Amino acid sequence: MRKIAANAVRQPANLSIDSQLMKEAKGLNVNVSRAAEAGIAEAVAVEKTRLWKLENRATMDSWNDYVEKHGIPLKEHRQF
Repeated sequence: MRKIAANAVRQPANLSIDSQLMKEAKGLNVNVSRAAEAGIAEAVAVEKTRLWKLENRATMDSWNDYVEKHGIPLKEHRQF
């Protein structure tokens, strides 16, 4: 997961959050801004991974086909 810099420049944002969840978070002294930032960072990472897999699908399929037909390259030199 991406480390969020403590000194990063912050931008104000308006969010709509479930009122019960907000009440619970405040009652537990959760830093809602930092929790939202962490959640957004995770969502961005997940989406970047999904897009990378889509963009590289043909290459991955090609490699998998190669290994299926020819085996793992340099297999005889593996230590495991």
